[in-house]
Amino acid sequence: MKNDQPLGANTRRIADIAYVRSGDKGDVCTVGLIARRPQDYDALRRSVTPGAVHALYGSWVKGEVACHRMDNIQAVVVVMQGALGGGATQTLRLDQTGKSLGHALLRLPVLEGTKAPGDTP
Repeated sequence: MKNDQPLGANTRRIADIAYVRSGDKGDVCTVGLIARRPQDYDALRRSVTPGAVHALYGSWVKGEVACHRMDNIQAVVVVMQGALGGGATQTLRLDQTGKSLGHALLRLPVLEGTKAPGDTP
């Protein structure tokens, strides 16, 4: 996985603002990131994008990445296709489950700012 560069002293990670739940079925990994506090939701939406997820996992995620907003529970659901090396019974990866991939998302840096993808001006 990529994105192991050290962060600045004032940079937060997704782990600082969200909880994670994840699962897998076949070669698809689904991860839910739930904001710890309502005021963290915008930063979560800004920081967890298909591009950021692909940048973190590199060639581990071979298929499409979709990030779905869940405004009613202040969460982002990430669905990664082709993410588990063919699935639990086919992969040669040591730790191939959705749980390990889900927890790795907590390493993403939080993008501070005011606008999240999909916001209207």
